[in-house]
Amino acid sequence: MAQVLVVDDEDDLRMLYADELRDEGYEVTTAGTCNEAREQLDKDNFDLVILDIQMKNESGLDLLKEVVREKVDLPVILCTAFSIYKDDFSSWLADAYVVKSSDLTELKNQVRQVLEKRKKQS
Repeated sequence: MAQVLVVDDEDDLRMLYADELRDEGYEVTTAGTCNEAREQLDKDNFDLVILDIQMKNESGLDLLKEVVREKVDLPVILCTAFSIYKDDFSSWLADAYVVKSSDLTELKNQVRQVLEKRKKQS
């Protein structure tokens, strides 16, 4: 069972993603801030991070850079309400980019694809 870390400062969205991904068979941990995410990343070995970009106190892009630098093999899916970040070179470090929607089909598909790709590379 793949372990997924969901990082989003919006409580309702974070819980929705966690519930939906658990229904898909994933083990899910959540974090409401980048600092909480760092603590979780230090404690556990995750197979995937789903990361919001625009959060209250810090940009998810900063955390993305840290993850890419410190946990080279850990894939990250950026999940944001703003498609404009696709033009930010930092976002290109992510394995996938999903624009938030009430329909989680695209997010679930990206999670599946990224995890399958990671499994093949292992």
